[in-house]
Amino acid sequence: MRKIDIIAGARPNFMKIAPIIHALEAARRNGSDLAYRLIHTGQHYDKNMSGSFFEQLGIPDPHFNLEVGSGTQAEQTAGIMTGYEKLLLAEKSRLCLVVGDVTSTMACSITAQKLHVPVAHVEGGIRSGDWSMPEEINRMVTDAITNWFFTTSEVANAYLRKTGVSEDRIFFVGNTMIDTLLRQMPNFRAPTIWQQAGLQAQKYLVVTLHRPNNVDGEQHLKTMLETILTHSNGMPVVFPVHPRTAKNLAGLGLAAPNLHLTEPLGYLEFNYLVKNAFAVVTDSGGITEETTVMGVPCLTARDNTERPETITVGTNELIGTDPGRYAPYFAKLMAGNWKKGQIPPLWDGKTAERIVAHLDKLI
Repeated sequence: MRKIDIIAGARPNFMKIAPIIHALEAARRNGSDLAYRLIHTGQHYDKNMSGSFFEQLGIPDPHFNLEVGSGTQAEQTAGIMTGYEKLLLAEKSRLCLVVGDVTSTMACSITAQKLHVPVAHVEGGIRSGDWSMPEEINRMVTDAITNWFFTTSEVANAYLRKTGVSEDRIFFVGNTMIDTLLRQMPNFRAPTIWQQAGLQAQKYLVVTLHRPNNVDGEQHLKTMLETILTHSNGMPVVFPVHPRTAKNLAGLGLAAPNLHLTEPLGYLEFNYLVKNAFAVVTDSGGITEETTVMGVPCLTARDNTERPETITVGTNELIGTDPGRYAPYFAKLMAGNWKKGQIPPLWDGKTAERIVAHLDKLI
């Protein structure tokens, strides 16, 4: 039996590991001796941010939960590394498979390599160039010690080649998040806010903001939301609020009849909202991929992106973090002049199958 560790720590990871687990289980039913142990680091521990995703995406209970919980980046990194090291010392796996760019991704990669366990990185090679983002540091460190890269785009492939990664270590497979999206789309269901706010398809906006440079300055957050509301043409604006953002919103005194705040939503409920929205305003990277595949206009409140294909091919545009520059983008949106976009190559729902086929040969 060839055992792989699959690492998940935060909400974005769960959408990425679900199809890999399903593909491994399918291979096992067909006689493969590839096995896995699912390790949840506990980086996201709130049920809305973690537990419900396991249920909705058909992910089995983790074999191990490191339960690292909250803390500073350094505290979480240390807790994850210590916990994972104990597991590897007790029983080594043949491979550590990490996904995305969260703290757990970096921490487990380092731990595995120091114990001579090779690392494969799903979503390897993507870069924003912005070192102020913790995720960018996580990507750089992880890719510096990765053995095999499973990539989502030719942009990532080109970056890896430029940095000296040999062709035999790069596998262009597509996007596992899109595997999950396409598999779960028939199961999307309306959240409670749909009825409460009287929402109608293509007649509301969805907002998600969680990055520190957008939400940690109260006045900046207030100005951003006021600007979005001003340009919403009176449409309902639905804002599922990240726990950190909720704290900052509490003292702002921001109120508008068309602003609807809700707790973080499950995967099926949130993507029901996105699929039926007129447009999405976000600072999330993953959501720009989902809106691209669903053909929903996306305005990204960031000054850079690690997913340029969502702009060059998809429905996304960078509108920046300065609300004073938003007017032209909203004018184009409201006039019905937003680009239609296309789906990037290999974002076809079969990425996990390709990954498992490669793993079977690599280990």
